[in-house]
Amino acid sequence: MSLSLLDWRRSVTATYGRVRADTDPAHAWLAWRASRDALYAKHPDSPLLPEDRAGFTGLPFAPYDPALRWELPIEETTPERREVPTISDGVVPFERVGLVQLPDLGTLDVWWLDSYGGGIFVPVSDTNPATYGGGRYLIDTAKGADLGGADGRLVIDLNFAYNPSCAYNPAWMSPLAPPTNYLDVPINAGELLSVHR
Repeated sequence: MSLSLLDWRRSVTATYGRVRADTDPAHAWLAWRASRDALYAKHPDSPLLPEDRAGFTGLPFAPYDPALRWELPIEETTPERREVPTISDGVVPFERVGLVQLPDLGTLDVWWLDSYGGGIFVPVSDTNPATYGGGRYLIDTAKGADLGGADGRLVIDLNFAYNPSCAYNPAWMSPLAPPTNYLDVPINAGELLSVHR
């Protein structure tokens, strides 16, 4: 791990801290997007390829939709273990610890990263051709991406869905959304496919 990656992680964690502290979700989303754009444009650990960075003007997003934000209880479900091979981290184990019911959209499994440090992981995939086919991330607390929630609940805001690094750079191999985190509807929210890919 490089010190520049440490700086990246600190920046992401600080950004999500500001998101949780902001009482206006749409305002928090705009600030989050600006922070993400700055990291992707200038940070040495940006996943953008050099040729994509040259003309980069910002990550593409759908407009903010307040109807796609909830604070949902984590409901019980059948436990399951998944072991996901990655290029940089070897096999990454996940344990299913529950699910969340998205009104009128379906369910998403809530996963626990079952390795050093642990963390909640909630990816999502959908039928919108403008979103990354491998799925996007909503929550990845091991990397600081945490929208909040209390008393066994999670803030799920599809406007904050973001692409994993592998969407921009083939050198990365990120855990993708399993079939149980697939919504059989198009979600026009969050980060869209890069205009560069």
